Order: sequence, then structure tokens, then C-alpha cells
Amino acid sequence: PLLDKVENGDVYLRRKGPLTSPVEDQGLSHNSRDLPERSRSSWRRIVLLILAITIHNIPEGLAVGVGFGAAGKTLSASFESARNLAIGIGIQNFPEGLAVSLPLRGAGMSTWKAFWYGQLSGMVEPMAGVLGAFAVVVAEPLLPYALAFAAGAMVYVVMDDIIPEAQVSGNGKLASWTSILGFVVMMSLDVGLG
Repeated sequence: PLLDKVENGDVYLRRKGPLTSPVEDQGLSHNSRDLPERSRSSWRRIVLLILAITIHNIPEGLAVGVGFGAAGKTLSASFESARNLAIGIGIQNFPEGLAVSLPLRGAGMSTWKAFWYGQLSGMVEPMAGVLGAFAVVVAEPLLPYALAFAAGAMVYVVMDDIIPEAQVSGNGKLASWTSILGFVVMMSLDVGLG
């Protein structure tokens, strides 16, 4: 090594090669092994973010589709309210697209490719919208049967599980009478409210 300079009694040496000591060199090589691991971890976080935003767009699309599918069925469900919902969700999709594109661009992807992936993350929304509108059209005639099935399942659970459990505890008659009372109230409300 060559003498570089003497300052305050300390001798600074200049040498060829890296400017670190052998101990630092070992740490450097250790950090360079961690670099691919950090890169993998970074990509994992980016992929998770993209997946979360893409999945988040599915219920938004369903909501818009249901809004358009239900237009005209009730007074509050109009084409204008469905259009306004679609515009509102469309506006908030801009920052979501940026939330996908910017990390990809920061990770070294080209601008156009990052932009394209940002667009693709939102493409699930129109597909979910069509599914939502279709669900409204299909579900409307099935709704009374589905509600009847749900009510029957609930009555079955009460009769098969709750009342026998109450009888073990010594409250069987009370459980039976309150079940009958509840059924009478439910039927009265159904007939009274239409």
C-alpha cells in the first residue's frame, strides 16, 4: 500500500481494489446475497398489491352492474343513479390504476408495460358489471324461492337443534311456545306488510 497522507498523526493508506476492509468485504458479500431476497420480497409485495386491487375491483363492478340491472325496478333505482355510481367508481379507479403502475415502474418495468398492467387490473370491473346485471335479472324470479329456502333452513335449525338443546336444560316448553309465538308474529308481519 502507498502512503496517502498524514493528518493529526493518523496515517491514511491508499490501496488498490475496493475501499473497504476485509471485514466490511465479508459484510458486503453477505448483503449482495440478500439483494436477490430483497428483490423477491419487493416483487412479492407488488404482486400482492396488484392482486388486492384487482380483487377489490370485482365488487365494484358488481355494484355498478346491479345498479344498471335494477334500473327501473323501483323508484330509487333509476338509470341516472346507476350512471352516477358508475362515474363515481370510474373516477376513483384512476388512483387505483396508478397504485398498480407506479410500483411496477419503480421496480424497473417499462412505462408502457406498467401502464398496461394498471389497465388490466381494472378490466375485471366491466366483466363483474355484466355479471352483476345478469344476476339481478336472473335472481329476481328466484328471490321468493331463495328466501323461502332460507326461512325453512332457519326453522329447521331451531326445531332440530335449539329446542332439543333447550329441553336438555329444562326449558323445552318455553322454547316451543316462543318458537310458535315467533312464527305467528312473522306470518302476521308477512300478511300485514305484503
